[in-house]
Amino acid sequence: MDRIKPLARATSRAGVMGGIGGFGALFDLKAAGFKDPVLVSTTDGVGTKLRLAIEAGRHDTVGIDLVAMCVNDLVVQGAQPLFFLDYFATGRLDVTQAERVIAGIAEGCRRAGCALVGGETAEMPGMYEGDDYDLAGFAVGAAERDALLPRDVRPGDVVLGLGSTGVHSNGYSLVRRIVEAAGVALDAPAPFARERGLAEALLTPTRIYVKPLLRLHGAGLLKAAAHITGGGLPGNLPRVLPEGCGAVLQAGAWAVPAVFPWLARAGNVAEDEMLRVFNCGVGMAVVVAAEDADAAMVALAAAGEPAAPIGRIEEGAGVRIEGRLPL
Repeated sequence: MDRIKPLARATSRAGVMGGIGGFGALFDLKAAGFKDPVLVSTTDGVGTKLRLAIEAGRHDTVGIDLVAMCVNDLVVQGAQPLFFLDYFATGRLDVTQAERVIAGIAEGCRRAGCALVGGETAEMPGMYEGDDYDLAGFAVGAAERDALLPRDVRPGDVVLGLGSTGVHSNGYSLVRRIVEAAGVALDAPAPFARERGLAEALLTPTRIYVKPLLRLHGAGLLKAAAHITGGGLPGNLPRVLPEGCGAVLQAGAWAVPAVFPWLARAGNVAEDEMLRVFNCGVGMAVVVAAEDADAAMVALAAAGEPAAPIGRIEEGAGVRIEGRLPL
């Protein structure tokens, strides 16, 4: 607790009441500047990316992943993340290991502009063996009632792609099987990035898109956004499209990080399966009006998030991808 408290204090923001150590955390929406707020909540984990982190002994970034998986789901509702709580469970508490994980959580909260207001550290002998641990996260955000997303998506709108940092936090059961079949050690140079070790490259944390998307939304340019997680583009983009609307994407319109062609070749994974399991280079898909596309890209770039037009909204359903990915 003594080590965690300074990490949590560093993430404080307007609205937070009290600090770590009580039986619950208080948040004042009025102090945070909301007039007619709707609360939005999410919960998520990191999946089997944790197994890779545990086997590699690298615990500094999975906390960022944990926050990212929650807050990226909040912001696509038009919500500003307000506070975050974590659940850390292990068989025997290794204080240094736990501190590294929670330092990553605090860093993720800092990137998202939300406060780490509490959590639970559970020591459960018999449930977890050795250095094993598990993580879960819970985030709460708020949006003004008239600013909720998605809104007014229609045929003719443009889909912008925001790049991913790599695999992010989905598909690691398949990733681990491919690594095992390829016979590449976790401390060996990554076949797709020789300047980095394989574990380091595969543990690159999930990108947090909150601040650029809130800036875009605040400018009145954002109609919808889809966090591209498990299910890929075909499984996630339709979740924010109204009935009667589908998306047509151009496969060559975005950059595909080198990890994905390596996974496809080393694992003999078909393109359709790659698109269903992984983000394949697009961590967030954004829908804007065609006449706003250039202004939206300028606003995103100014917020440090380059974007590219990758498709359009058409009458229909689902997602159709034209062309082939460079896998």
